[in-house]
Amino acid sequence: MEIVLSEEQRLLVDTARRFVHAELIPLEEEVEAKRRLDPEKARTIFEKSRAIGLYAMNIPTEYGGGGLSAVDTCLVEEQFGHATDILVRRAFGNVYEVLLEGDETQKKRWLLPSVRGERTFSVCFTEPGAGSDAAGIKTRAMRDGADWVLNGQKHFISDGLFSDFFVVSAVTDPAAGAKGISLFIVDKGVPGFAIGRDQPMMGLAGTSHVEMFFDNVRLGPEHLLGREGQGLKLALETLGRIRLAHIGARAVGKAARLLGLMTDHARERRQFGQPIGEFQMVQQMLADSAIEIEAARLLVLRAASLIDQGREAREHISMVKVYAAETLGRVADRAVQVFGGMGYCKDLPIERLYRDARIFRIFDGTSEIHRGVVARGLMKRGVSLVDPPA
Repeated sequence: MEIVLSEEQRLLVDTARRFVHAELIPLEEEVEAKRRLDPEKARTIFEKSRAIGLYAMNIPTEYGGGGLSAVDTCLVEEQFGHATDILVRRAFGNVYEVLLEGDETQKKRWLLPSVRGERTFSVCFTEPGAGSDAAGIKTRAMRDGADWVLNGQKHFISDGLFSDFFVVSAVTDPAAGAKGISLFIVDKGVPGFAIGRDQPMMGLAGTSHVEMFFDNVRLGPEHLLGREGQGLKLALETLGRIRLAHIGARAVGKAARLLGLMTDHARERRQFGQPIGEFQMVQQMLADSAIEIEAARLLVLRAASLIDQGREAREHISMVKVYAAETLGRVADRAVQVFGGMGYCKDLPIERLYRDARIFRIFDGTSEIHRGVVARGLMKRGVSLVDPPA
């Protein structure tokens, strides 16, 4: 597979890169110190991003989005990966494709305001007893006449304090197993819906990760997203796109930023009368990082290309999730080592990037879960999974 960027793609990447480095990265130290992003600054970066067409870029143009292909989205998301999570969320939005499954009334009420940046939302799938196992949820939605009554709990819901509505997974038919899960749109503030504590994390400063409680939350039929029993399928499709763009592509970008810092330091830092980049062990860390980043990038673009062709990409997305996340972890660890004591010091961004990198192997399915997906794909389809026929 040959990867040659068109002139339009190069311009797109350059636009995203310049925006991230000019508007977002300068705010990182303040976010880290305050553990929050100033609302006025959040509004400013949102308006600037929207003005150059980067907000909701993954949503089709007919709904006001950027209409980017999966490949183009990942090219841009790689640049987003250079910056702290909360800055990316405020600048470019959390407009997940799952809302495209709604009917026209739902799109008008929830999708279109989200694309315009007037509303924001989070997906709520994770529960205390169901993380990587999306089918293991306990939250229930039971019919009561034409309505649904929702009960249960979610946690680790990213950006939950900021979002004003949520796409929530719930069991609607326990006897149907995985086909008995449905999705519901729940507005913040409805009776019975409570936001719990913001769960403190080792990284991702400024991004809330909250508990949510649903106590007899009554929802009209217009809150059911997609068909009843279709929820797990839609959830996995949504998570697949998130894994590819928000984790795979951003992991590549974050690793590339770290490698840039490492390389500059290896040129400038002198020990024993020469730049440390002249030492073979340092060169090995730099070279291994470059090789792994390039391989991870190609895996991302391969999976994105399959999506754009309308082909099955589940196992390839899992390959991306494992390899890109673990590449980022290795590169971050090497960066601390190359910088030595200063890499462990809060005066430089290395230790923060190291902490932020650790979650990539955990959220949206652990590396172990995704290795299982790849292995089952091989058992089912054979080596054609990675060696397609000519």
